[in-house]
Amino acid sequence: MTKSADTHCPYCALQCAMTLTSPAVLTPASEPGSVPVPAESVALAAADGTLKAPLLEVSGRDFPTNRGGLCRKGWTSATLLNHPGRVTEPLLKGADGVHRPIGWDQALALVTTAVKDTQARYGKDAVGVFGGGGLTNEKAYMLGKFARLALGTSRIDYNGRFCMSSAAAAGMRAFGLDRGLPFPLADLDSASTIMMLGSNVAETMPPFVQHLQGARDAGGLIVVDPRRSATAKFTSDGGGLHLQPLPGTDLTLLLGLSHVIIHEGLADEDFIAARTTGYEAVVRSVNAFWPERVQSLTGVPAELIRDTARRLADGAGKGGSYILTGRGVEQHVDGTDTATAAINLSLLLGLPGSRRSGYGTLTGQGNGQGGREHGQKADQLPGYRKITDPAARAHMAGVWGVPEETIPGPGLPAVQLLKSLGQPDGVRCLFVHASNIAVASPDANAVIAGLRSLDFLVVCDFFMSETAAEADLILPVLQWAEEEGTLTNLEGRVLRRRQALQPPAGARSELWIMARLAEALEAPSTYSEDPETVFEELRLASAGGHADYSGIDYAMLDRGEAAYWPYPVGSTGTPRLFLDTFAHAGGKAVMTPVTPRRRRTPAANPDPAAKTMTLITGRLLEHYQSGAQTRRVSELLATQPEAKIQIHPAAAAGMGITEGAFVSVANERGEVLCRAELSTAIRPETVFLPFHFPELESANRLTEAATDPISGMPEFKFNKVWVRAAANGLQNSVLQTSEAS
Repeated sequence: MTKSADTHCPYCALQCAMTLTSPAVLTPASEPGSVPVPAESVALAAADGTLKAPLLEVSGRDFPTNRGGLCRKGWTSATLLNHPGRVTEPLLKGADGVHRPIGWDQALALVTTAVKDTQARYGKDAVGVFGGGGLTNEKAYMLGKFARLALGTSRIDYNGRFCMSSAAAAGMRAFGLDRGLPFPLADLDSASTIMMLGSNVAETMPPFVQHLQGARDAGGLIVVDPRRSATAKFTSDGGGLHLQPLPGTDLTLLLGLSHVIIHEGLADEDFIAARTTGYEAVVRSVNAFWPERVQSLTGVPAELIRDTARRLADGAGKGGSYILTGRGVEQHVDGTDTATAAINLSLLLGLPGSRRSGYGTLTGQGNGQGGREHGQKADQLPGYRKITDPAARAHMAGVWGVPEETIPGPGLPAVQLLKSLGQPDGVRCLFVHASNIAVASPDANAVIAGLRSLDFLVVCDFFMSETAAEADLILPVLQWAEEEGTLTNLEGRVLRRRQALQPPAGARSELWIMARLAEALEAPSTYSEDPETVFEELRLASAGGHADYSGIDYAMLDRGEAAYWPYPVGSTGTPRLFLDTFAHAGGKAVMTPVTPRRRRTPAANPDPAAKTMTLITGRLLEHYQSGAQTRRVSELLATQPEAKIQIHPAAAAGMGITEGAFVSVANERGEVLCRAELSTAIRPETVFLPFHFPELESANRLTEAATDPISGMPEFKFNKVWVRAAANGLQNSVLQTSEAS
């Protein structure tokens, strides 16, 4: 007896299609959602009579984004489904710090009491919610509704604030609409020129690379990255260009490229006149950024700047040009302005709204796009509506059947929300869903201290993540192959997630948890645990909004129909945005002049043996986000078992650091101890550290909780650190920590 399900990978927003096949996975008939156990399945039963989930077989499935290909993470994704570390029953932390199993009735009663007591003492906003870009659309939507109606709090935000908010803010500013890629990914196949800024897709989403091959073959692939990453190497080996600016100078570089486009007469003047506003102000703003000055500020040669601009313009007139941005240029205090500068450059060239060219930004998390559209963000309601818009509030009040004044106003963006933990006027009771904030947040030491200062912390997870370990109560939830739902990929295409196996008896969907808690809290409106029922409500909630899903239903998705939002009732969806008009009133894109922002002066280096360098963080091929899942996959961990700091050999030699030696990386926020990886791929004044690892190897001990004033995006990609060879005693502490883990 076998079961097969066509679904999508649980990791990044490429959402590669895959098929899962397994023997029938059954649970005892007494459990909720169980099916009878047939005779042929008796061999699957363990000695205690329970049934153990077998491994699923993963196979790549043909789909426009991945065309049957998967990366290492995708191929090994099913191994976590029967991992021995799986949390399968509610766990309550005792006075001794040990988590012990309790029943669901007791767990829900404890949460209900904690919410009521906290709000009675400190007010509604003393309860907060932190969501995640890995939640399905249904769960993201319901989490926003649960927070605002059942909890009555404005204090909700999510980890997408860490990875997409600057690009989203820039897209709204320029186009009046934010969708990562406003065109199907396959459109890149025919491009002659593609410039990628701050994105290492060869490691973060490897199947994406096939869409770059045409531009690479034409010598038109251009990568902007301070490191010679795998993507940069793929580019330069194919005759393309690698621009290697100083960290934090991407905005200056983009202004220099725009200067060349304007002053060499390469701009698309007809497009600018017909479809944009603000051109004259942008011209004035780039006048001070001629190539030689930009070279002195960024380290990129002036002739390389000119060559890049000319290639982009030439491609726009021939086979098509695309400009794509990623987190490397967005995770800065001027990230929104940097993304805006990239959009301005694309508008100067007439790329957005073309059938052969375009601008886009690469969404990172699996449902990073859908997760930010339907209510997890502090300032948004479903359908990408502003929470301060009276019409949006009236619409949602009608859908939810509540008075408009019941819906709270805007809350705090993620970094500010985390800074408020345990504070007198801050959040005292916190729910965390699909996010490992103890590892993934900037200034992680301060975040952990905030978690420990809470009156009550509830974490919904399927593993004992570093955040779950801090929780008073852990609620076990479903993994991706155990649930139904929808996600929205980096193209704005809504996809079906399908159940391939039954979950462990003690695990529950977040939808079930929220429905039970809403009932206990006597919340207004309705809360279904059925994903399709929730999606039907989401359709109504999104109708008429920027992210309109009202014309989409499960039946059409199950038939395999492409569903690109906006997809209002009666339409056929919108694979390509802006072909005729932009989303601003008047239909024109808005060009906004921007300029580099002055950063805070870092603390002085107190250690004469240490060298001050710039830290940039990022991902490895084998790991995903905080590593809470991939560090549990033996094949992946064996390849990348620890964090290593990438440092240029010349810089290492000056500090007496050798390959594999332990290095201390510190600043006023904390210290990281890890081995050195010497590489000429990094600039001599810069070091690189992956952020997938916890504790003594946690890169986010060092990142600053400074944020972009528009988007709330933290400054992950530009932090001053003090680097030196580690003392022997510190090396021993690293070894002891590694052995213990």
